[in-house]
Amino acid sequence: MPAIVLVGAQWGDEGKGKATDLLGSAVEYVVKFNGGNNAGHTVVIDGETYALHLLPSGILTPGVTPVIGNGVVIDLAVLFEEIDALEARGIDTSPLVISANAHVIASYHRVLDKVTERFLGKRKIGTTGRGIGPTYADKMNRLGVRVQDLFDEKILRQKVEGALELKNQILAKIYNRRAISVDEVSEELLRYADRVRPMVRDTSLLLAKALDDDQTVLLEAGQATLLDVDHGTYPFVTSSSATAGGACTGSGIPPTRVDRVVAILKAYTTRVGEGPFPTELHDDAGDFLREAGGEFGTTTGRPRRCGWLDAVIARYAVRINGVTDLVMTKLDVLTGLESIPVCVAYDVGGVRHDEMPMSQSDFHHATPVFEELPGWSEDISGCRRFEDLPKNAQGYVRAVEEMSGAPFSVIGVGPGREQTIVIRDLV
Repeated sequence: MPAIVLVGAQWGDEGKGKATDLLGSAVEYVVKFNGGNNAGHTVVIDGETYALHLLPSGILTPGVTPVIGNGVVIDLAVLFEEIDALEARGIDTSPLVISANAHVIASYHRVLDKVTERFLGKRKIGTTGRGIGPTYADKMNRLGVRVQDLFDEKILRQKVEGALELKNQILAKIYNRRAISVDEVSEELLRYADRVRPMVRDTSLLLAKALDDDQTVLLEAGQATLLDVDHGTYPFVTSSSATAGGACTGSGIPPTRVDRVVAILKAYTTRVGEGPFPTELHDDAGDFLREAGGEFGTTTGRPRRCGWLDAVIARYAVRINGVTDLVMTKLDVLTGLESIPVCVAYDVGGVRHDEMPMSQSDFHHATPVFEELPGWSEDISGCRRFEDLPKNAQGYVRAVEEMSGAPFSVIGVGPGREQTIVIRDLV
């Protein structure tokens, strides 16, 4: 059986959690392959809302094995807070499996994230301050602490000491902060060793055997294509690989096992943090999308920047990820609009760009070229077949499909699990 990759096609918050939940009953494994607790998924089941930050969405589906892959960075305090909160609501989290090679977020990572962002001032990236970037930086600098290190106290202390040797100099001499002791960090991390130990496995081997046994594996991205550290709107990106290519490195599954790439595209566009956003709205229309769509961060609670759908970005995401299926979410939010603009190209200094500009500078100065599509006023939240949608809603979906270059297989018409139109099965 194949591995299926699920990615966001914009700047995140597209509704990947709902798509993962929809696929959950048809797959045996759901793997989170990148990111940490700097992003969240919101899933609504039978009127109950679950906000997930670090755990894979598959944790909510009985019979599914949720996996935190090697490409994830883990704040152990957040992990167990999230587990305890779900257990208190009757969710069985015992199937959770964690890669021994996943890196651990330590207290000094969070401290450096916050002080560095403040130091940057107007040049800040807009991070969540949760230590994600510094942890990935340590990973690349070969100074990182991995989950497996918690089971060898001597190795753990050596690694923490090596990481703090330079960091304490930076904290004290540049940021005027107190030095952090090796004992303090080591003891904090070791507190979690016994509890996490039963969850830790060689996940790449586990997933290879699952695929060999004809089980389906869903690889779930955190963040989204335009936040990918290589292919996103750098430097206003995350610190990991959030595209389909990252699914392989972050899970240990080779690309030859991936059969399908599903991308989630919200019916309009949002982003959080800093960085260019060509279709961003600073008027009543933007306020309408924010309020109607509940566009406030799952992890941070901060309001999201809102704008019209950007087909240039959609085409880019389809190309970069090799998308086979698109899922449109929040189509219902557009109900009541007489006319709906869609960005079909950019104008940069009088030159039309139908594809993403090559340079950051050009993208920063891009002005959207809009095409107006007719809106609809009918309530679509109860629609369960594509034919049930108003003609103009159908036309909107088909127009975006043509502009994007990949077919829509699923349409979301509300936040609930059942508020979904399935045009063709994803598994």
